[in-house]
Amino acid sequence: MACSRTCSQILGLSLGTTALFAAAANTVLLFPNWDVTYLLRGLIGRHAMLGSGLWGGGLMVLTAATLISLTGWRYGCFSKSGPCQSMLTALLSSGLAFLGALICFITSGVALKYGPFCMFDVSPFNQTQAWKHGYPFKDLHNRNYLYDHSLWNSVCLEPSKAVIWHVCFFSALLCISLLQILLVVIHFINSFLGLFCSLCEK
Repeated sequence: MACSRTCSQILGLSLGTTALFAAAANTVLLFPNWDVTYLLRGLIGRHAMLGSGLWGGGLMVLTAATLISLTGWRYGCFSKSGPCQSMLTALLSSGLAFLGALICFITSGVALKYGPFCMFDVSPFNQTQAWKHGYPFKDLHNRNYLYDHSLWNSVCLEPSKAVIWHVCFFSALLCISLLQILLVVIHFINSFLGLFCSLCEK
């Protein structure tokens, strides 16, 4: 049981840390090139504006991490809880963290598939000189911008380095949410082992 509680403490702290990183990565996506004017003008992609790293991989996971840590330290209302109550708390916290991390993971994956929201030249499509804001890589069926780095600095005109910014921080969110899902699975297994050991002790 002591081993299970120690593991819960470590997992809670780890999940809390990843939640803060997810929130930070999503916040940075709202300010391309550290410029606030794009946000004020409403020129931010919908996946970044959705804020799944803030409320999904961030707040939901942080709330679950707090519950997991409290269970591990046995503070307050958790100090006198039995093994079944502890298991119920573990299931609720695991479910909350898993849902938040999964939402963040899916959103980040879709965002990487769509590409960045930026200003680009539409003249190759309609033969007239024109610029507009949108997702220039969304309809490139024959070329994948993630692998074709020649497109990174030639398609998006504004903001500069929009592709690098988009790929770096959404990839970070993807990795963070994947790590969160892994930690939740470990916590779930640890909780079952803790319940089993508690019942064996009794």
